Amino acid sequence: MITAVDIGGTFTDIISVDDEGNIIYYKGLTTPKNPEIGVKKGLENLGIKVDTLIHATTIATNALLGQVNLELPKTALLTTKGFSDIIEIGRQNRPELYNLFFTKPKPLIPRELRFEINERINARGEIIKAINKEEVENVAQSLNAEAVAIVFLHSYLNPIHEKIAKEIVSKYIKYVSASFEVSPEQREYERTTTTVINAMLMPLVSKYIESLVNEIKPKEFFIMASSGGLIDSEEAIRRPVQIIESGPAAGVIGVKYFSEEMGIKDAISFDMGGTTAKAGSIVNGEIEIVNEYEVGGRTHHGRIVKGSGYPVRFPFIDLAEVSAGGGTIIWMDEAGALNVGPISAGAEPGPICYNKGGDKPTLTDANLILGRIGEELIGGNLKLNKDLALKGLEKLGDPIQISKEAIKLATLEMARAIRLVTVERGLDPSSFTLFAFGGAGPQFAIDIAEELGVKRVLIPIYPGLFSALSMLLADQKFELRKAFPKDVENDFRELENTLREKVKDIDYFLRYADVRYKGQGWELTVPADGDIRKNFEERHKAIYGFTLPYDIEITNIRVFAIKKMKKPKLTFSNSGELKIKERKVYFDDWVNSKVYIRETLPIGFKGKGPAIIEEYSATTVIPDGWSFEILPNYFIDIRRD
Repeated sequence: MITAVDIGGTFTDIISVDDEGNIIYYKGLTTPKNPEIGVKKGLENLGIKVDTLIHATTIATNALLGQVNLELPKTALLTTKGFSDIIEIGRQNRPELYNLFFTKPKPLIPRELRFEINERINARGEIIKAINKEEVENVAQSLNAEAVAIVFLHSYLNPIHEKIAKEIVSKYIKYVSASFEVSPEQREYERTTTTVINAMLMPLVSKYIESLVNEIKPKEFFIMASSGGLIDSEEAIRRPVQIIESGPAAGVIGVKYFSEEMGIKDAISFDMGGTTAKAGSIVNGEIEIVNEYEVGGRTHHGRIVKGSGYPVRFPFIDLAEVSAGGGTIIWMDEAGALNVGPISAGAEPGPICYNKGGDKPTLTDANLILGRIGEELIGGNLKLNKDLALKGLEKLGDPIQISKEAIKLATLEMARAIRLVTVERGLDPSSFTLFAFGGAGPQFAIDIAEELGVKRVLIPIYPGLFSALSMLLADQKFELRKAFPKDVENDFRELENTLREKVKDIDYFLRYADVRYKGQGWELTVPADGDIRKNFEERHKAIYGFTLPYDIEITNIRVFAIKKMKKPKLTFSNSGELKIKERKVYFDDWVNSKVYIRETLPIGFKGKGPAIIEEYSATTVIPDGWSFEILPNYFIDIRRD
């Protein structure tokens, strides 16, 4: 039995498949203070014994954002003499250029826990001042910290001093993170913040994994990484920075898998849950990957504001994320203007209609009073109170008008996120197929498609559990990199040989290079198979509109080792007896709409909007002017008439 667990901000999703392809699933409210309690409850509800567990977790993100019960451990920094303030100086990026009262993010490590070591390696990797082991020993003995980060100047070219220091410090401190193992590349500030964040997360992630594994006792355990691959628990504990965006990455992997299966080259991945909405794109069958992410930063219409958080240099699936989910709060500002978000009601207390103490109206409350969702969710396990939702929205004005406008505002915000991963790259979203999932995604999918001119929308099987299902379709993925290679081909082979020693039975490698014109300050990441210059100039032309007749230089090479996981055989079936109801739903006005129960719709079934399709984990809203069909893989294929 292979099982995937996805813990979101509002719901915990579990999906399990046996050897015959039979699928069982669970969706329940997340227990934010102790997420493993929600997981245990779900597994008990399903009554299964887990053989292989695949997990996506938000523990790393939540800890860095300051969630209650997730206090970051006391962490020390060992660095080159004269460079202890680099973590505080940072970059000159000002997220609020004209704000006279702007304050930079608080340094992750206070000055009293930063220790300078009198060593020095120059920009060619040559030792200028050898490290003094006795000095390091004295510092290590005096450390009053749970974790330690070691970042010496130019260690990406010569890590010998960091290796010596790590060996000494590890005798006294259990959790030690050295930059040559985490982020062996140039740019001291980014390398330092990456290594420090990694050190801070090591104790938290270690204890969390240990607690979860002891509770569930699986034979195999994997975690979804931000790059879209699975890593084992040992790798997650050693380099936890790679699971910071663990959950959001999963859905994009599922979209890629089913896009290939259905012969779709260009797809938009749209995932709207209870707290946020995430958009990603697949172009020519490939997922876009970025090499830097700012943790704890502010977002502006889907993009992290540079300089507002802490940079992490590690591969991430490129996603635009906005604060728009089913639990996003609707409110009025002092000028009487309607606003949606960024605050979410989360799982506790949740939307007003959950009747769990929430007193602020949300998008879920708006959809409920408009008839877009029914009064029972999750197969009747979550009953919604329509009267409470009405009373809450009445405080803001006419509840119908407020709800309609709030849905429009949320739609515009989510469409903006999709434009970031399409239009911003010179791509026309109207030529893409939109895959919509998450508990709230199918409610808004057609509204967003109309806003963007998209003509085809696909609602996958189990949309509210799709991120969990997608984890079952991912492969193991391990990464290594090297800065300023002298012999590119030999250095690639050296990285691949190192990965072979670490990972058994590798199926294939993916090679990438960070390339720039000589004299440029930043690089573009391109595939390193074939002509690297040609790949770079094609990418440069696509992004900037021009190329230059200059020499190029490769600043980093990186290799991903891919180890294929056995994909579960998935079998789907309907209950056989077609069930159709009717209720009034507000679109531009109140109309009688057919309400279909998705689990009863047979393959080949066709219908037209206005229509509502209800199922265990989500509700799909189809307005007039759109038609739908149930495909052989049980996807709902919705097309503009």
